[in-house]
Amino acid sequence: MSNGGTPALQGIGSGSDRRQNARGAVRQTLPLYTPEEKLRRDQTPWTLVQGLLAPFQFVVFLVSLSLVLRCLLTGDGAFAADLSVIAKTLTLYTIMVTGSIWEKVVFGKWLFAPAFFWEDVVSMLVIALHTAYLVMLLGKFGTLEARLTVALAAYLTYVVNAAQFVLKLRAARLQAQLGSAAA
Repeated sequence: MSNGGTPALQGIGSGSDRRQNARGAVRQTLPLYTPEEKLRRDQTPWTLVQGLLAPFQFVVFLVSLSLVLRCLLTGDGAFAADLSVIAKTLTLYTIMVTGSIWEKVVFGKWLFAPAFFWEDVVSMLVIALHTAYLVMLLGKFGTLEARLTVALAAYLTYVVNAAQFVLKLRAARLQAQLGSAAA
């Protein structure tokens, strides 16, 4: 069965996906998970932990973002904004630790497994910015506005990172659907 006429979709899910880049060169695209990795992913409880923590972190992010913006715009609620960024940072640390355990179980590496290399790279920037915020807060470095600006930079990189993961997982789901349709 064909995957359709779109070159970008032909062969997705098979081990021989061939696509052309902007220069016309053909490159191989591997599935996100090998069959063994997919089995480990489906069997580990860490997959469920990640599936629960990710939306929870997003809700914490939305609440904190609103409190940080309110504080920056009105000057009110600095304590609440600080507490919310601390909560977001602790949630981030939790999802990063459990995510590295998940990555070790599924891919055999604590971080930077090839399937999630760039997502992990950006995650390190997200962690660095959140940690910089905590250093500024606890060390009393900079102004409130400077600290909250660092929080906003951390949140921007978090949104980019979250989008990376959503797009990666969506591509994996499409690969699986096309692979099962071809079988």
